[in-house]
Amino acid sequence: MTQGKASNQTYDVLVIGGGINGVGIARDSAGRGLKTCLVEMNDLASATSSWSTKLIHGGLRYLEQYEFKLVRESLVEREILLNAAPHLIEPLRFILPHHKGLRPAWLLRLGLYLYDTLGGRRLLPPTRKVDLKTGIYGMPLKAEFARGFEYSDCRADDARLVVVNAQDAAEHGADILTRTTFKSARREDGLWHIEIAQGRQKQSIAARAIVNAAGPWVTSLFDTIEGAEPAKGLRLVKGSHIFTKSLFDHEKAYIFQHKDKRVVFAIPYGRDLTLIGTTDEPYEGDPSDAAISEEETTYLLNAVSQYFKRPVTPDDVVSTYSGVRPLFDDLSKDTAAKVTRDYAFDLQGGEGEAPLLSVYGGKLTTYRKLALDAMQTLKKHLPEMGPSWTREAPLPGGRTGYAGMAGFRIEMRSRYGFLPEAARERMISAYGFRLPKVLGNAVNREDLGTAFGGELYEAELIYMRDVEWARTAEDALNRRSKLYLILSEEEQQAVKGWFDANPPAPA
Repeated sequence: MTQGKASNQTYDVLVIGGGINGVGIARDSAGRGLKTCLVEMNDLASATSSWSTKLIHGGLRYLEQYEFKLVRESLVEREILLNAAPHLIEPLRFILPHHKGLRPAWLLRLGLYLYDTLGGRRLLPPTRKVDLKTGIYGMPLKAEFARGFEYSDCRADDARLVVVNAQDAAEHGADILTRTTFKSARREDGLWHIEIAQGRQKQSIAARAIVNAAGPWVTSLFDTIEGAEPAKGLRLVKGSHIFTKSLFDHEKAYIFQHKDKRVVFAIPYGRDLTLIGTTDEPYEGDPSDAAISEEETTYLLNAVSQYFKRPVTPDDVVSTYSGVRPLFDDLSKDTAAKVTRDYAFDLQGGEGEAPLLSVYGGKLTTYRKLALDAMQTLKKHLPEMGPSWTREAPLPGGRTGYAGMAGFRIEMRSRYGFLPEAARERMISAYGFRLPKVLGNAVNREDLGTAFGGELYEAELIYMRDVEWARTAEDALNRRSKLYLILSEEEQQAVKGWFDANPPAPA
């Protein structure tokens, strides 16, 4: 999908922000028959939405904070999304060791019982007790952790989830404008009159409604909107993660309790890495500048080293990432870890005025529900919008739901057996039922064009560029894939050179 030009267009809805909330709202809006445009100042998922712990989950620890509504909604959404995008979201079993010095075993069991039942679990297996003295799951752990529990959640490719929502929005008629800056807006004659810019090229558009889904920039965006002031607060919280060399030889993840009552995850990632996170630190400053601190690295290493037999050290760290979560500030005095992960809206605009809807907070798991609620909030201003539709609708690549993925994997393994196994399995998970659109009628590796390392071929870069708005090597290697973790510097430079030599066709 090439970058479009929107000059002099009048839209029903303009969405600002190409993170998960923004693309979810644009998708829902376009599917209701509304003329929709989304603008994102950088690449899709270039901020908070690619900085998560890569989980679609209910939030087990939020039960302790009595966030029952949020947990229930998240658990319901977990199964809806698993069916909608089974290539990007897959079940994952978590081992929760019982730490005798922290929460008692009966409390853990009660919490997990609620976790199993609150959301009407249907697709995922229930909680069970595990004996960690025997078996592979206890082998990496210290002997003091003799028992625990095993429960279900899901892992996800967060950045690709953003991309496929944008694809679906575009396929329902939305204009998706990346690397496009929202410059200003003013109300006149029942419309928003808006200026946007792609590089030095300015464009004027109009919209009946604006949705401010700018994430960490949601309040600062008001500086560019004439006559509007933020009515709700935002609390910025930095979350940091580390990738280490693989710490265990099995497919399940761990969730570890920490003495500060937080939890830290250790999740198998890719072929030979473990993802550890996250921290919760108050943050001030430009969200684009967030970076892990030495104190955060030490915190994560110490948290998991309490449990693993072999201490995890800085020498084990392969890569890190940090992001700023824009949490709704309910004016409580809670620490950053306890601030609600629920969302809130601020709707401004009186009778006859074009509305401005601003989105505060939210989490990856509940983005579809947030989008649904956003459209319901706008309904009185846009009464002709169609009915809600996303609950049963697959996302691009997720055609037959979770139950159909196993058979599809077998089919793709046969059809593209000439690919290295690692490349083939990664691409099946990335593109799902759209993989044939990426690889076409290829019958050998040569049909896929230039090879960039062992897992990436030119055919995939072409698809990322033409269909997924990738414009740079960073877009392709950091967000459309995580191949930056395995490609050499020389191979990454070759990808950069390819993008420099092969820009997208003019719109």
